[in-house]
Amino acid sequence: MTVELETVPLTAADRPAELPAWYPSWARELADMYYSGTTSLFILHGNVHDLIRCETDVGEAYLNLSEFLASQIFGRFDVVLYYDLARGLRPLADNAKRLQNMMQFLAPRLGGEPNAWPRDPEQVLLLLDRLLERNLLEEDPSRRKSLAIILGYSQLLVPDGDLAMMARAHGTHLVRFLSWAKNPYLKRVNVAFCLIADNLMEVNDRLVQSEHVEDVEIPLPDRNQRERFCSWMARGQDLSRLTEFSIPQLAELSNGLSLTSVKTLLAQGKTGRRLDAPRFKQLKKTLIERQCQGLLEFVEPPHTLDLVVGQEAAKQRLRQDAELITQGRLEAAPMGYLICGPVGTGKTFLAECYAGSIGIPCVKLRNFRCKYVGETEGNLERVLTVLRSLGPVVVLVDEADAALGTRQTDGDSGTSSRVFAMIANQMGDTRYRGKIIWMLLTSRPDLLPIDLKRQGRAEVHIPLFYPQDETEFREMFRVMGRKNKVRLSSDALSAVRFVPGLSGSDLESILLGAKRDCLSAGRETVEAADLERAISEFLPSVQSLEKEMQEIAAVLECTQLSFLPPRWRERLAQPDSRARLQERLVALRQILEK
Repeated sequence: MTVELETVPLTAADRPAELPAWYPSWARELADMYYSGTTSLFILHGNVHDLIRCETDVGEAYLNLSEFLASQIFGRFDVVLYYDLARGLRPLADNAKRLQNMMQFLAPRLGGEPNAWPRDPEQVLLLLDRLLERNLLEEDPSRRKSLAIILGYSQLLVPDGDLAMMARAHGTHLVRFLSWAKNPYLKRVNVAFCLIADNLMEVNDRLVQSEHVEDVEIPLPDRNQRERFCSWMARGQDLSRLTEFSIPQLAELSNGLSLTSVKTLLAQGKTGRRLDAPRFKQLKKTLIERQCQGLLEFVEPPHTLDLVVGQEAAKQRLRQDAELITQGRLEAAPMGYLICGPVGTGKTFLAECYAGSIGIPCVKLRNFRCKYVGETEGNLERVLTVLRSLGPVVVLVDEADAALGTRQTDGDSGTSSRVFAMIANQMGDTRYRGKIIWMLLTSRPDLLPIDLKRQGRAEVHIPLFYPQDETEFREMFRVMGRKNKVRLSSDALSAVRFVPGLSGSDLESILLGAKRDCLSAGRETVEAADLERAISEFLPSVQSLEKEMQEIAAVLECTQLSFLPPRWRERLAQPDSRARLQERLVALRQILEK
């Protein structure tokens, strides 16, 4: 469209004098950018399948995104068109008269009824292009219609990927969208394009990064929005018959949920079974895991730090941090922790006990990586969006050195480096201090990128070690018995002698072996002889060099001297001790990598 034509530029005067006070923040952002004249093409992403509150002449209502755009954002536009691959192209209007006016304009230009319009995306986009051109070429500017075009599931029209791998149709769509975004005439008249995508990472990067395109994130609802929705859902009903919670309590407890999920949750109370605390907790867990498509796993820690053996300085630090978070003193809480040490030292157990002590939700980050280009980043962004709304929350990342990627881009089209950047940016975002508590667990902290374990991210490094003396050795057996519900006789631990180098998991295996022998003999209580026999029979793994390497790596990562046992504090007090440990670590790595 290169024909010179008369256009009337949009100015701030075209903007409504005052946007409604109830407008969500993302809608205000979209309006401000549109009426500034910088762009007419927007990518809406994030919580795009949720309900959105609006106020109408007949009262409060909740609409889906396409309905909200058509009736509220573009409610004064002459024509609003919606397209997705399943439903094809169709006009959107909030009343019959407006729909009739749209069809009077569209029928002679697009041909007949919507059912007769093409459904193939290439044909539809070409048809829209011709409609836009014909509208612009109207001789009388006053006869030009204001047009809004909404494209659902746009990640399927312009998916992310390398140019060499892009299908011809996707390349055509990308060029067309970019040409619309760059067209100076479309920017100067009332024409708007809204591409709706589940996840921004799934949309072609060349479109997202264009200076002529703006992306607008629709966040999960905050507490006030959830409280309004719960009040709306409860109108005309006795809420106490549906649930034991008040509306403010429901709003507080439903953090991390979309309004659609809140609606599903409240509907459970109408089935005749009142929504009590245990059922609410289980339903919320299921709904959030479903929102994250199984990429997050909720953990319900049954234990607290009182069950952790040894590590007194580390437990004291964790208890202090938990108390600060409980008191709301988030500015003094750490951004995250690095829990490291040889295999079998109870890293996951310590992290779960910390979550149990602090009394906030605890989730495990599951494998979010996918073989398809762009989907890994999309999965991670979906998880981070929920975590930002769910906080305060403890996030456990097991085998963090392997799960979180690096800056390296070799062999995976840059996926690892992009994942690394996303995680690093979130971990370093101080707005979430004390709200998202990262706990990176690894036996190889030396392989974890320094960017993730620096101050301001995983800033507290806690090393864990095998039992250090006979007292700790016996206490570990006692705690393992309590954890695994193994009944020990009063003198069962009296004959236990310290065996250096055995891990907590080794002791658990020994204890369960003693219980098995005990049950085979027809007894319920483990005696001293059972434990002695199990210890004498047990053969630990022979990976002594690897365990030594992991222990040295944990010592070198430690950020607080009191976290270390006495033998390591004495060793580090010697001149050049850290340098010699570093040399030993390098030598062990070279031996084991041969």
